Amino acid sequence: MAKKVPQVRKGQVVTEIFDSPVLRDNPLGDPSERPVNIYLPAHYHEQRYSKRRFPVLFDLVGYTGSGQSHINWRNFEENIPQQLDRLIATGKMPPVIVVFPDCFTALGGNQYINSSAIGKYADYLTKELIPFVDKSVRSLASREHRGCFGKSSGGYGAIVHGMKYAKYWAAVGDHSGDSYFDFVYKAEWPAVLTALQSFAKPALKPGARRHIARQQTPGVDDGRIRRFLEHCWANKKPSGRDVMVLMMLCMAATYDPDPKAPNGFRLPYDLLTGELLERRWQAWLKHDPIHMVAKYRDNLKSLRAIFIDCGWRDQFHIHYGTRLLSQALHKHQVTHRYEEFNDTHSGVDYRMDVSLPYLARHLT
Repeated sequence: MAKKVPQVRKGQVVTEIFDSPVLRDNPLGDPSERPVNIYLPAHYHEQRYSKRRFPVLFDLVGYTGSGQSHINWRNFEENIPQQLDRLIATGKMPPVIVVFPDCFTALGGNQYINSSAIGKYADYLTKELIPFVDKSVRSLASREHRGCFGKSSGGYGAIVHGMKYAKYWAAVGDHSGDSYFDFVYKAEWPAVLTALQSFAKPALKPGARRHIARQQTPGVDDGRIRRFLEHCWANKKPSGRDVMVLMMLCMAATYDPDPKAPNGFRLPYDLLTGELLERRWQAWLKHDPIHMVAKYRDNLKSLRAIFIDCGWRDQFHIHYGTRLLSQALHKHQVTHRYEEFNDTHSGVDYRMDVSLPYLARHLT
């Protein structure tokens, strides 16, 4: 039996269309014209609040998601607008406007930062969508009343935006966001390299090997990655393995783009021997939140609120990364709220019952 949801005043989701100059002619050929869904709280249309302006939160969804996925109907649970309606109606949080941007790409998503191999999604959010939203609805159009939050890739995007783009945001919420890349990503690469072997030419043949050669140019596509990508783009139902491989290629395109390389990015491993390419891996680690705190501590200290949490059974072991991230924030005297809970990486939107009121109160 479905859980009975108490009757509350409902907000409204309006959909605007924005054609982005920043995303036009992006390297993946993804659309520049995209829907921008905006949640307006019930208060927004009430006569007594007709001149009131509201704080704004941007919802950055996880990998393979888009803003639309958070406003769709869900079985046995609330979608985010319903969750907001309940939290606001019960007085647990003040009314806010929430923006659901669409940042999906042909690589399954992105990490909400600029990449020459994917597109300038940080600029899309900060330089385009923020002013577009402020012109479209009655927002409190200043950094002090604006924040972003997300889970997984969205959590990564939120904490990194708090670091690199603090002039746009005053509060960030990071749910299970990617961090401690040595733990989170390295464990996935052996299976990814093995899966990519299926797309190598000539195909592997059984038999004796006299000599196993490294790639002539280690970490550069020898054709197998392009064939894999074309396989994914032609396949309407990618397998779980395909999605995992695509995700790691998306991360490579995010953290180590190179316009001169095939597909516009490099890999941190030799495709033939599986050897770690230390120079390439260092390019990844520059984007690891646990290594970014020291550089951006002043920006982080300027934020009104930082919320971080993770389940201690996270199947990607991200809880170790969030622990190290919290440790680094403490070391540099950055005030933040860090929580853990008994759950995995999946199905944890209920944790927004904690984070959203916390962020909203600091933006009001």
